[in-house]
Amino acid sequence: MKKIIVLAVLMLSSVIVNAQSAEVRGLEIAKAAEKADLGFGSSIVELKMILKNKNGQTSERSLTTKTLELTEDGDKSLIVFESPKDVKGTATLTFTHKFGADDQWLFLPSIKRVKRISSNNKSGPFVGSEFAYEDLSSQEVEKYTYRFLEEKGDLLIVEQDPVDPKSGYTRRVITYNKDKGYRIEKAEFYDRKNALLKTLTYSDYKIYKNKFWRAGTFHMVNHQSNKETILHFNNYNFDASLTEADFTQAALQRAGK
Repeated sequence: MKKIIVLAVLMLSSVIVNAQSAEVRGLEIAKAAEKADLGFGSSIVELKMILKNKNGQTSERSLTTKTLELTEDGDKSLIVFESPKDVKGTATLTFTHKFGADDQWLFLPSIKRVKRISSNNKSGPFVGSEFAYEDLSSQEVEKYTYRFLEEKGDLLIVEQDPVDPKSGYTRRVITYNKDKGYRIEKAEFYDRKNALLKTLTYSDYKIYKNKFWRAGTFHMVNHQSNKETILHFNNYNFDASLTEADFTQAALQRAGK
């Protein structure tokens, strides 16, 4: 009887250790990815957004994104639409936080007003695309809990569960490339019912300043609506020397005019 009890205890201990190891390794991978991208300072990039409906019909938009790296808290970003006419001047400002809800504001040129985006609406679509407002936030390590799933050659697959109870996702499954600066190759998003909602594929990578990997193409597929959004990134500028003054509500309003 003693042998059976000891064996059961050992087996339980092994399960606990393995579970802890999966959590610890998942967190270590996320931290390694964050460390690999530290120090870019700020950037400006031009984008072309292609929206594809379930019938395959497409429409295009052009926009510019500015990003400011902050180490004491999450990054800040400002997105401004340049065309077509019906969305020109629409702009979004995001303050990502390591802890607590992010702050986001939307400028609508039609009413010439800045609106705060409620944390209850973060899972809503960003200007008609398959990206949600919460997808615009920088991916701070503290925003998730982690579990390592498997290793496939150069690829490390990690489950990330959002800490924010108002997230539109129950979990994300992220594929990192450990031999390419822990850059992300793919992200799978699961809805509140834990069904696969979207898959985001990263491709056409380039390395800037011999350190910073940036994908030239984001391809988001919504498996439930059969819609897609493709983002093409062009002309990355890491020498703009942006400051916090470029990321205020006043700057948001100016950018949209």
